[in-house]
Amino acid sequence: MRVETIPLILGILVALIGLAILADAWLPEEMTFKSERRRNSRTERSLSGEACIGLAVLCMAAAMIGRDTWRYGTVAVIAGSVLFLFGVFQNRTYLRDRIVNRGALRRGGAPRPVPPAKPTKILR
Repeated sequence: MRVETIPLILGILVALIGLAILADAWLPEEMTFKSERRRNSRTERSLSGEACIGLAVLCMAAAMIGRDTWRYGTVAVIAGSVLFLFGVFQNRTYLRDRIVNRGALRRGGAPRPVPPAKPTKILR
């Protein structure tokens, strides 16, 4: 395998990830629940923001596949960065909820204290 093919393979893998993100944004969700088990409702994600992130990943993949010989590599990276920032901005409440949600600590459960170490006898 030649060294020149490594960016092509990585670019194709990144493009597949971008296509999966786009498919997740565009395909309808068909999940129906009888009742919600959570106390608080889940934060909804912005589908257009998720699509922007998928397009940003595709732009980065195009820049990787194009390598140094493609004229529009810089334009693709700049467009991908702008699309990524726009998608993150649209999903800021969803991302904040995913990062800040603390589970048991949020419900009032105090963390268990660490037991003190047992003293050991020193043999002489």
